[in-house]
Amino acid sequence: MSHTRVCQGVFAVNKPKSLSSAQVLRELQRVFKTSKFFAPWLEAERALRASHSKFQQRRRRDKRIEVKLGHGGTLDPMATGVLVVGVGNGTKHLKIFLECTKAYDATVLFGAATDTHDCLGKVLSKAPYGHVTEDAVGKALSCFRGTIMQRPPLYSALRIQGKRLYEYAREGKEVPVEIQERQVEVKKVEIIEWLKGENHNYEWPSEEAEEDEKRVTEKILHKNGPATAPPVAYNNAEDTHIEHESGSKRKFRLDEDDELVTDQMPASKRRAPDPKLSMSGALQSSDEAETGTSETVKASSPVKDVEIHGPSSEPFERPPAVKLRMTVTSGFYVRSLSHDLGKEVGSFGIMSELVRTQQGPFTLGHNVLEFDDFKKGEEIWAPKMESVLEEWEKNISSDDGENYVDEEQSLTPRSKDQATSIETV
Repeated sequence: MSHTRVCQGVFAVNKPKSLSSAQVLRELQRVFKTSKFFAPWLEAERALRASHSKFQQRRRRDKRIEVKLGHGGTLDPMATGVLVVGVGNGTKHLKIFLECTKAYDATVLFGAATDTHDCLGKVLSKAPYGHVTEDAVGKALSCFRGTIMQRPPLYSALRIQGKRLYEYAREGKEVPVEIQERQVEVKKVEIIEWLKGENHNYEWPSEEAEEDEKRVTEKILHKNGPATAPPVAYNNAEDTHIEHESGSKRKFRLDEDDELVTDQMPASKRRAPDPKLSMSGALQSSDEAETGTSETVKASSPVKDVEIHGPSSEPFERPPAVKLRMTVTSGFYVRSLSHDLGKEVGSFGIMSELVRTQQGPFTLGHNVLEFDDFKKGEEIWAPKMESVLEEWEKNISSDDGENYVDEEQSLTPRSKDQATSIETV
C-alpha cells in the first residue's frame, strides 16, 4: 500500500482518559486532513463530488470534504482502551463491532452507591464494608457467570417512551415504567487483584445526592417496593445515528440504543461534556441478546437487598477494591455488575476504573495504535496505520470475510447485508 492509493478500512486506537470518543475522532480528523497518507482519499472524494449532478452538488455545497470517520462503540471519558475506528468505506463495517464480544478490566470500589453506579456520580448511600473479603467476592462472582439477567443503570441512553433514561434522571423525573432486566452473557469474569484499603487510592465521590434526588432514584430502582406502573418492553428498533467526522450522519437500526451517545451538533456549537453523562462500561445490544429464547438461559442469582441508610457509623478506613477481568457479550453494563456485586456481598459497589482490552480482532498492546503517536508526526503513525489497514483489507476480503476475528473474541457471524447496513441519510 502506497501513499498514492486510497487508504481506508478499520483500525483501533488506545483511547486516553478524559477524552470522549467523539473528541478522539475530532483529533484524528485534524491530523488526517493535512496528512500525505490520506491525501489520495480526499482527492477521490473531491472527484466523486464533482461527478455528481448539479442538484446533488447544491445539496452538499456546505459539507466540508474531510476524511470520513466513525467509531464502533462509545468509550466514555473516564474509560481507556480499545476504540474501534472506521475510515472511508470501513465505516460500513462498524455495526458488527457494536454487536461483538468485548473484554474489559474493571475496578470496583466497595461501600458506596451512586446514581450512576460509578465514581463520577452522586453518593446515594453508604454501607458497611469491613466484612467484604476477597473470598466473599470470589464466591459472589459465581452468580454473574454465564447467561444472566441484568438491569441497566438509570444513567444510560436507553429510551423509554421516546426519552432517554439519563434525561429523566437529569430532570429529576420518575421513569413512567419499570426498567426491566434483560438477558446478557458473561463468558468469563475473574479477580486479577484484590486491593485492601491501604493499598489503593480509589475514593468515593465527594458529592452527595440531595434528598429529593435520592427519593426519585430509589423509587426508580425499586428500593422502596415494586413500581406502580406495569413493566413495558424497550423499543427494539430505534433509530440511532453515528456522527461521522466528515460531517455526514450514518443511520442504522440498533436495538436498545444503549449508550451510543454521539454529538449531533456542529463542533462550533458543542458544549463541554457534562460529567453527569460519563456513562462507562456500556455495550451495544443485539436482537439475539433480547430474545430470551435460548435454552441455556438461567435465572440470575437474586441480588441481596441492602438497607438504604446514611453514612456508616463505623470508624473510617479506606474501603477495599477489586480488579476484575471479564469477557462479555453485547448489551452488558460493567457499571451494573459493579453495583450488583456490591449488593451481593452485603454492601455497595461502584465502578472506579475501566479499560477495554479487546474488541473483536483488536487487542490492546498488539494491534491497537497509541493515541500519542498521532501527536508525534506522520512518520511515526503512518507506517503503523498502513500495516493495520493492510491486515484489515486482507482479512475482510478473504473467504472468511466478516468472520475475521481472534479465536476467543469472535464477532457474531453476520450476512454481508447486515455488516454494511450503515447508510448515508
